[in-house]
Amino acid sequence: MQQRQSRNSNSAMPQARFCRFCVNGITDIDYKDTATLQRFTSSYAKIVPRRKSGACATHQRKLAMAIKRARTIALLPYVNQ
Repeated sequence: MQQRQSRNSNSAMPQARFCRFCVNGITDIDYKDTATLQRFTSSYAKIVPRRKSGACATHQRKLAMAIKRARTIALLPYVNQ
């Protein structure tokens, strides 16, 4: 019998993602840097997950805390309208 190929067998492998904070040597993420923090929020102002953002686990945790702090002092919105 012939083996069936999966649908994704011919597609290209996804590119490896590197944490942009590790590559640039950034250790602390500043909650006042709203331009950077907005890149890691969706159009509905949700925090983007690690698999989409490409951040490592350490920096994703720091990123989430920075976004939450910026929301608390009204630098970032909780919900976009």
